[in-house]
Amino acid sequence: VFVLLFPFYWMAITAIKPNEELLSRDGNPFWVINPTLDHFKKLLFETDYPSWLFNTMLVAVVATFASLVAAVLGAYAIERLRFKGARTSGLAIFLAYLIPPSILFIPLAIVLQWFGLFNTRWALIFTYPTFLIPFCTWLLMGYFRSIPFELECALIDGASRWEILVKIVLPLAIPGLISAGIFAFTLSWNEFIYALTFISDSEIKTVPVAVVTELVEGDVYHWGPLMAGALLGSLPVAIFYSFFVKYYVAGMTG
Repeated sequence: VFVLLFPFYWMAITAIKPNEELLSRDGNPFWVINPTLDHFKKLLFETDYPSWLFNTMLVAVVATFASLVAAVLGAYAIERLRFKGARTSGLAIFLAYLIPPSILFIPLAIVLQWFGLFNTRWALIFTYPTFLIPFCTWLLMGYFRSIPFELECALIDGASRWEILVKIVLPLAIPGLISAGIFAFTLSWNEFIYALTFISDSEIKTVPVAVVTELVEGDVYHWGPLMAGALLGSLPVAIFYSFFVKYYVAGMTG
């Protein structure tokens, strides 16, 4: 617990330390004598941080929603329709998740250039599902597999496949959906390589990239605003996770 939480503690105390204490060799480095909110003030009112936060939220929410829709349809088809080659398709989808993003960003950049989406929010919204959909599909496949097939006897009563998916399977798979959603949202929120490669304008950058690139001037690191930006950027994910942690654990354990 200490090893995991100490970086967050250091980030928090650095965010409220005045510059005099940050640069001083005297005193206790693990404590703050005169806390200040000047770093937060500079971050929120003298930089584009609110825009960066909005961009991150927008991209993460849209990419997560689109990925979950595609993953639900794919996982349901593979696990519940029993067509020939379903297992092979499921394995291929999971293997696609194992491809490192650092290999894909060059061809994806060319594709985005063709469609005129380079240096736009849509560049991230369209590329994030390339690594979100495979894992979410694989996760939901395991959860859909645990739902009894006997529940689909509603077909005899005239229910369509769509009604079975919406009214029977999805309500039972809520823990799996939430765990997949938390994974997709967290990964989208923290993604760095694609956001760094595909976005160059400051006002449309996401928090992970903007904090590193916009708050460092040459060899001058503005540690106060840097840590304040990292702290504010990590809070939404922590709050989001705290609300759904029970469902997340239930989804991961089946």
